Amino acid sequence: MNSTCPYCGVGCGVSVRDDGSVAGDVSHPANLGRLCVKGAALGETLNASGRLLWAQVDGARAPLETALESAAARLRAIIDQHGPEAVAIYASGQLLTEDYYVANKLMKGYIGAANIDTNSRLCMASAVVGYKRAFGADAVPCCYEDFAAADLVVLVGSNAAWTHPVAYQRLVQAKQQRPALRVVVIDPRRTASADLADRHLPLRPGSDGALFSGLLHWLAQHEGIDSSMLPHLNGVAETLEAAQPWTLARVAAACELEEAALADFYRLFTRCERVLTLWCMGVNQSATGSDTNNAILNVHLLSGKLGRAGCGPFSLTGQPNAMGGREVGGLANQLAAHMGFSDAECDRLQRFWRSPTVARRPGLTAVALFEAVARGEVKAVWILGTNPAVSMPEGNRVAQALAACPLVIVSDVMAHTDTTAFADILLPALGWGEKNGTVTNSERRLSRQRAFVPPPGEAKPDWWLLAQVAQRLGFGDAFGWSHPAQIFREHAALSGFENHGQRAFDISGLAQLSDAQWDRLQPVQWPVNARFPDGCARLFGDRRFYHADGKARLLPCAAPAATPVSAALPLLMNSGRIRDQWHTMTRTGAVARLMQHIDEPFIALHPATAQRWGLASGDLARVQSAHGWMAARVRLDSGMRLNELFAPMHWSRQFALQSSVDALVAARGCPHSGQPAFKQTAVRLAPLRADWQGWLWQRGIAAPDGVRYWARAPQAGAQRLTLAGDGTAHDWAQAQLATQGMQLQQAVGAAGEYRLLAWRDGALQLAFYAAPRLPTLDQDLIAAAFRAPPGDAAGRFALLAGRAAQSSGTGRIICSCFGVGENAIRQAIAQGCDSPAALGTALKCGTNCGSCLPELKQLLVTPATA
Repeated sequence: MNSTCPYCGVGCGVSVRDDGSVAGDVSHPANLGRLCVKGAALGETLNASGRLLWAQVDGARAPLETALESAAARLRAIIDQHGPEAVAIYASGQLLTEDYYVANKLMKGYIGAANIDTNSRLCMASAVVGYKRAFGADAVPCCYEDFAAADLVVLVGSNAAWTHPVAYQRLVQAKQQRPALRVVVIDPRRTASADLADRHLPLRPGSDGALFSGLLHWLAQHEGIDSSMLPHLNGVAETLEAAQPWTLARVAAACELEEAALADFYRLFTRCERVLTLWCMGVNQSATGSDTNNAILNVHLLSGKLGRAGCGPFSLTGQPNAMGGREVGGLANQLAAHMGFSDAECDRLQRFWRSPTVARRPGLTAVALFEAVARGEVKAVWILGTNPAVSMPEGNRVAQALAACPLVIVSDVMAHTDTTAFADILLPALGWGEKNGTVTNSERRLSRQRAFVPPPGEAKPDWWLLAQVAQRLGFGDAFGWSHPAQIFREHAALSGFENHGQRAFDISGLAQLSDAQWDRLQPVQWPVNARFPDGCARLFGDRRFYHADGKARLLPCAAPAATPVSAALPLLMNSGRIRDQWHTMTRTGAVARLMQHIDEPFIALHPATAQRWGLASGDLARVQSAHGWMAARVRLDSGMRLNELFAPMHWSRQFALQSSVDALVAARGCPHSGQPAFKQTAVRLAPLRADWQGWLWQRGIAAPDGVRYWARAPQAGAQRLTLAGDGTAHDWAQAQLATQGMQLQQAVGAAGEYRLLAWRDGALQLAFYAAPRLPTLDQDLIAAAFRAPPGDAAGRFALLAGRAAQSSGTGRIICSCFGVGENAIRQAIAQGCDSPAALGTALKCGTNCGSCLPELKQLLVTPATA
């Protein structure tokens, strides 16, 4: 059976084998058979461990029917007493389009308020504003096939090698096949994506808008304007006038770049006929995110580099169905089917839905929504498939708001997240492999997610849970679907209702699909209608846009915001994703091999910055902002700019004691999109000092008490925790580790080292190793002992020492696809492997998803350290 990957917005096709394992779908246009390591590990997530299988009401298990009745009754009481504006829904780009459609219809058409927003606000809202202002529609004009046809690809604020690995490998392949293809990476960090770059521009964080305003001015001064585009554009004169002060010298100063490097890029963009610009969170998650989006769109419009193969502005969507959520109106500032809040559009939607009401003004966007919860204005919030207690800025305040909210309903697949802890009503939802519906990827391609395993426990589709509550609220037949295909047909019909070519999103050509045809639906790019019955790969080739006059608009863009550092908070923290994890790790964090590459929260610092703050590689550091603090381990990275740091966003309180990055981020951002500025947070650093550090292997996931730091990573047969504490490790172990009735092996060293093994009936239950500095151990040996304990005394003593006599272990895992560690790679290099291809032949590393290739190249030129 074929389905679609539930991770990033690439939208890869997945073929599911009979045994539940997965492979890339070679027929799917988005990935042509490739999968990244997360997608390849999907089969390992199909288990009941940690799942929410049964409904809960006020902390106690309850029949699902009781939970649905309680949810409806409590919502009705709040609506009757406080009005519809006291209710909100917070949804997720993980939902299927059918789920999203029902949530939006319930909130805006029947409850009657627009207070439905989504975690897509955190990743794509600025791109939505940019597209709508420029094109008159939220319409991405490009497709993945453009990678192979471009003369120049510009990656801006995107580490696609790690965040969109399959799309990035498509770009790698294009450059291998056409070496003349130029690639420019614009990013403050030298990331893995820069491995492919002909030029890397390490600009000041948040200054991208200045760079593209300068490019617009350059185009005007160097014959870069496509005169044939001018009749199709508005705002040209005023936008060029606003860009005029952005001379090469001023841009170089604002971006902290060399003039020569900047001029080389400007010349390259001007000279190349086909230019494709790819961007992601580094552009969107900014105080000027919307304007920076429009600055990018401006240069493509004025130069005419869009609507043709190999060129155009192409935002890479962060989530698997953030695009689908935008199609159904899942953002608080839009109605369904790409409609806005004009009287005519509100009337049209109400006619189609035949609803008793319809929201007639925008609702609360994500940050404002949780601020309203904190003030007590929103008294009921239904959270679907997301974890805002971790992912929202000022996460501690969000947690406090949820704790005080009179009614919190959470639909989720996992029983224990930072957000489910605040739920008054928990509803068990279906996960990937269990649910059935559609998603839309970055290139507007609709694909099917298909169910192939039975629902566990009482788990139900999100659309069904929403519809059941809607029926109990008295909305009856409007939510009477029995199959997701019925919802899809309604959604498709709405997209064409009174459209007449005025709205870009139109899949009315799919509105008459039977259930069987919907089930067999093949990937297709919208629009799908009478004009494009088979879909449409690229938009705007006819230079007709979706503003009322058919023209596109250039917009003057705001100057970059000042860097928000101060004497008290002198460093700038950037946050983002890492290669093998997804969001807050509720799914990927449970897969042992996805924790092998990076298994602990970290901060990356330039060596000079670390030295200035008294930190060395491997130290624990405390990072403090105006809103909170976190702990993480130090990594040195010469690709970082001075006085800046990078921290991954993924760790929640389920996986670490105090390492939630977004708790440090201010709840401020772009005034046009409401998207928070996750990329620029002022912080200070200090060493996190502890008397001892250690490793603890245990069979359960219980978090330890009495330590200053812990982080958990699953391994086959055990959970491994990294610890740091005060006092002596021996005293901590005696006080905190439950070893009653177990056979103990202990060793105490003169320099504060301590080792402890605990056995029961011949099976290893605990293994603890501590020292003043984090000990170096053969972790494979220790983890293996939980699956198959050593059979003799010598094996047990080697285990107590944490290292077999003849073993050096695998070292840090570089290739997660095949579990290849740094030690094996170093050995192969020493034996003559002198290229990634040679390493791939010898060890298979780098031969599947390709995400580890930049690190393989780095190891080839970096001498081993003791």
